[in-house]
Amino acid sequence: MNNLCLVYLVMSENEKLSDEEIVERVRSSDQELYAVIMGRYQDKLLRYATTLIKDEQRAVDVVQEAFIKAFINLEGFNTQKKFSSWIYRIVHNEAINIVKKYQKEIALSDDIDFVGNEDTERDFEQKEIATLIEKCLANIPLLYSEPLVLYYIEEKSYEEISDILRIPMGTVATHISRAKKLMKKICQKN
Repeated sequence: MNNLCLVYLVMSENEKLSDEEIVERVRSSDQELYAVIMGRYQDKLLRYATTLIKDEQRAVDVVQEAFIKAFINLEGFNTQKKFSSWIYRIVHNEAINIVKKYQKEIALSDDIDFVGNEDTERDFEQKEIATLIEKCLANIPLLYSEPLVLYYIEEKSYEEISDILRIPMGTVATHISRAKKLMKKICQKN
């Protein structure tokens, strides 16, 4: 077996491991496995951070900083819990710090890219809908928009949202319910 096949086999086996199993291996011996975790979460976390702070470049910085902090504090992670909730919480904290720091500077992103296809009219409608949703989300307080984004866009469970935001599950349900009502009210005005 040549080296390339061996590398592919090892990478393939590592992809099958749970996040928590990878964390255990990173802690004990193989720090390079952290790249697998980064690969699993980079796009999702970037989408989440961008939704919170509305600035893609700053969102990239937030995600990079979160990965660094997570790596440095990996020993403190409880592998009985979900890694995804933990890393989302770190991104949440970093994003909130940026929002507070640059509150007056943060502008809405005007460019939303969609994968091109043959049906241009459908793409245009999707872009219009995405723009409307983004505008509506921007007009909802972060207190309500964040759980809404975590639930519908990031597809997190109420339990995971509770872990990420450090609020009771009942509060998650209340915030999502209120956010949906606010979205409906705001979007109907547009």
